Parts: sequence; structure tokens; C-alpha cells
Amino acid sequence: MSSSETSAGFLEKAQTFVAENKRAVLIGSAAAALAVGGALYFASTSRPGAHDVEKGAKKGKKGGKKRKTVKDKDGPILEERKPKAAPEEELKVYTTEEIAAMSSEERQKVANSFKARGNSAYQAREFAKASEPVYYSNRAACYINLSPPKYEEVVADCDEALRLDPKYVKALNRRATALEALERYREALRDFTAATILDKFQNQSAATSVERVLKKLSALQAAEIMKNRQPRLPSFTFISAYFAAFRPRAHPTLPEEPSTGDNTLLLALQATEAADYTHAVTFVNEALEQGISWDTGKAEALNLRGTFKFLMGVIDGAKADLEESLKLVPSFTQSLVKLASVHMEQGDPKSTFECFERAIQFNPNDPDIYYHRGQVLFIMSDFMEASKNYTKSTEIDDQFVFSHIQNAVAEYKAGNVAHSMAIFRRTLVAFPQRSEPHNYYGELLMDQQRFEEAVEKFDKAFELEKSKRSPNVLPLVNKGLALYQWKQDIGAAESCCAEALQIDSECEAAVATLAQLSLQQSKVDRAVEMFDRQAELARSEPELMNALTYKYAALAQSEFAKNYPAMAAEMQAMAASMA
Repeated sequence: MSSSETSAGFLEKAQTFVAENKRAVLIGSAAAALAVGGALYFASTSRPGAHDVEKGAKKGKKGGKKRKTVKDKDGPILEERKPKAAPEEELKVYTTEEIAAMSSEERQKVANSFKARGNSAYQAREFAKASEPVYYSNRAACYINLSPPKYEEVVADCDEALRLDPKYVKALNRRATALEALERYREALRDFTAATILDKFQNQSAATSVERVLKKLSALQAAEIMKNRQPRLPSFTFISAYFAAFRPRAHPTLPEEPSTGDNTLLLALQATEAADYTHAVTFVNEALEQGISWDTGKAEALNLRGTFKFLMGVIDGAKADLEESLKLVPSFTQSLVKLASVHMEQGDPKSTFECFERAIQFNPNDPDIYYHRGQVLFIMSDFMEASKNYTKSTEIDDQFVFSHIQNAVAEYKAGNVAHSMAIFRRTLVAFPQRSEPHNYYGELLMDQQRFEEAVEKFDKAFELEKSKRSPNVLPLVNKGLALYQWKQDIGAAESCCAEALQIDSECEAAVATLAQLSLQQSKVDRAVEMFDRQAELARSEPELMNALTYKYAALAQSEFAKNYPAMAAEMQAMAASMA
């Protein structure tokens, strides 16, 4: 499998196994720590009957517009809780539509009238009336509807309303809206999260707001981090998976009188073959600086340097090196295939497939072309076309284990389960000393909830890996996930991930899984530490955003737990009702 597909698959499992079992763990975890990292905003859609409120509201509509009341989801704008006062003393209740129809002067007048009424109540020593949180919240509603809105005043008034009533959801939502407009995203997320939980996940608008602000906050932070981050190699597991996705090739023959750069290039290729990737990067950079004496050798060097740039997330640099490599040797299949991956990373499928077609024109019998075209089709969820390409790759060379594995997985994804399992069983027989068939077959068994058999396959896969100088630890991570899903054995799952990290300290899948397992135990600080680590390991801005999204969601829900400690019991009751 390609590194991007392998990594994405494991990270997806690590980050979404909670969501796949929402009814069992989502709210239950929130009950203790109110922290199922990043998954909070899914609660409203996963919870039975969550959308019934909206449907019921629509059914209630007849011909004309109905005046909004306290029971309406987003209304009324003002005076949700009416103070005890004589009818003639009450201020008019304004709907959203009425405020929107006002001129700026009219809105300002309304705001001033509420301010004056509050001052009058205070001067008349009617302190209960003057201090009611509804007055602050209503004035905030006026401020937020001014043109331009007075967001700082909205925040100040909602601060006062929430000081008097910390569970006042309307004030939380209004303050969050103002904070978001002021680009104070951490605080906005705090308030939208609190409003969502206090409304027992039934307010879809608040839940959507959590998702929106999380995206803004994570994108902003990711861009800032990437701007100052130096490119670095990803984990050994990630790089090894990438290079394993290409069939081995003989090293180029050096000229009779090789230059210093020529010899250094050979060192780079040998280091890559030996999985000494740090030295391989150093050598290939030095080789190009020293000068390589023949075109084929320089094309090889540019291919290798471009590969490492791609792995480090330097996409434009990778593209430039691969295109330069192809100028020197237009028929260089591997550079064409890797350039196709670059185009795909940039969201340009048209150029991606053009690269594959060029490669086929030059080398129609190169099996790597069809394998990697199959990978792209697989990512695009065109599983049957992917299977055809894997089959073509295998017909040309049936000794490449990943073509068999990916063909089986593609058939499984297409719904041809029996055929998929048959391919895997044949592959296990054909490649008895390879760990990969056992590992990926175990994944399909786990997907079918055949956990005991899956664990056996993961154990066998890792047994085969342990004989290597640098074992692939992904079977261990998979075993941890299987044990958690099978027996809810968090301790055993954590032990598997800890062992994986002892072998490969930068294994993204192990880090991501430990973060989620920490959330299940309400160890939010530990989870945040793991999400920070995941962010450090991220090779691209989207991966970084993903890690930060989970981190900030966990922090927001942890903050809710501190601000509303009495909610824990209520959340436990919610979890029990959803079980």
C-alpha cells in the first residue's frame, strides 16, 4: 500500500472508532470528562430523534408567519424570560424579523430604551428587575443587530447575564457569536460547546457552530504552525510503507570515471535501500550539490530528492524535482508515477491520470504504473476500476504482495466479501513469510467483528515483523484497536500502542489511538498531550488541522466540565438513556 493510503487508513481508524460506536461511548465519555475529542458536534446527528424537533417545527407552520415564543428554537430575540412587572410596564418583545427590518437609528433607539429601563429600575431600587440576566441578554441582542454590530458590548452584556445565570443558553450563544465575529475563536468554542451540552445536544445550530469554529480555529493555528515549521521526515513506518509500494529496481550503473557526486548518489541509493532515510536525504542533497556527471544519474537523484520532499510535505519542491527528472529522462516511469501522486495531492485528478497515460505509453509492461493508478482509483472510491488495475499489475508480476492485498481490499470495499476473503487466503499461502497479508486480513476480520481471529492475525503479523531490524509496528496498533472493540480492554490496547511507540517513537497511528483511549478514560490532559504530539508528526496542513481539531474540542469540553461540575451526573443519565 502507498504511504498516504496506509497512514490515512490507520489514522482514520484511530480517530473514528469512537464515532463508529457513538451510542455506546460518545455521551458516556462526555459524562465524566465531557470530552470525546472532536466528536462532540456529531452527537446531535447520532442521537435518536435529534432531528425530530426541526421536523415538528416545520409541521406546525400553516399559512402565515407564527410569532416566535420561548419554545421556539431560535426565538424570541428579546425577553425570553419575562420579568414580573405590570403589563403596561413591559417592554415590547421584538422578533428577529422585526429587528432585521429596523433602520440603524431604530435599532439604536431600541437598545437605548432597554438601557434606560435598566437604569430606571436601578435608580428606583428595583434591583431584582435591573439585575435580571434577561435584560443584559436582550440588550446584547440589540447590540448584535445594530449596523455595524457592537460585538464588544455584546460580550460585556452577556458576561453580566452569565454571571447571574451561568446556564443561560441564549446568552452563551450570543456571546459565542460575538466572540467568533471578534475572531476570539477559543472563547467562542468554549461557549458554543457549553450551549450544545446544556441543550442536551438537541440544538443543531449550536452543534454546527462548534464544528464551524473548530474548523476556523484549527485552520488558523495550522497555518501559523506550518509557516514557521521546518520540513522534517515523517515516521519510519510511514516512509517504509511508501518505498515498499514500489518494486525494487537495480541501481544505475556509474560511469567508468565517476565524479564525487556520482559516488555520493550511490551512497544515497544504498542508504535508502537499507532504510537509513536520514542519511539518504543528506547524501542525495550532497550529490546534487557536488554535481552528477550523466543524465540518467541526475534524473535518479532528482527522483529521490523529490520523493523525500513529497514525504516531508514540500509538495511544490517535490513537483519541481520530478518534472526536472522527466526533462532529463522523459520515459522514467517512477518519476511519472510519483508526479501523478503530487498532482493528486494538489487536487488535480486530470493531470494525475495524464501522468499514468504517459507512463503507459513509454512502458506498457511496468506493473508499478497499474498498481499506483489502482491506488488513486481506490482513494477516489472507484473500487472496481481499482481492482482491475491491481489485477493488471499482478498479471505482469505476481510476486508483488501489495497488488494482491489491495485487490482483496478493493473487492471487499465493493461489497464482494467472499471473493475478497478468498484472495486473502490465497495470498497468505503464496507469501507465508510476509506480515502484510496477515495484518490486512486481520483488518477485514475486525471489520466483521471476528475479533478473536483478527487478534490472531495481528499477532502472527507482528511475529514476522520482529525478525526485522526495524519492525513495522502497525499490527500492534491494530491489535490494540481490536482488543478495545472486542473486550473494551483499554489497558491492553494502551499496552499495544506503548509497545509500538517504544519501537517507533513517531508512529502516528499509535499516538492517535492513545489520544482516543485517553479520552475514553477522561484523561483529557493526557489526550491533549497526545494530540499535540500528533500535530508535531503531521506532514501536511490537513493532517495538522485534524490533530488540532481534536485537541481544541477536548480542551473545550474539559473546560465545560470544570465550569459545570454538577452536569456529570446528568450526562451519565443521558448516556444510560442512549444505551
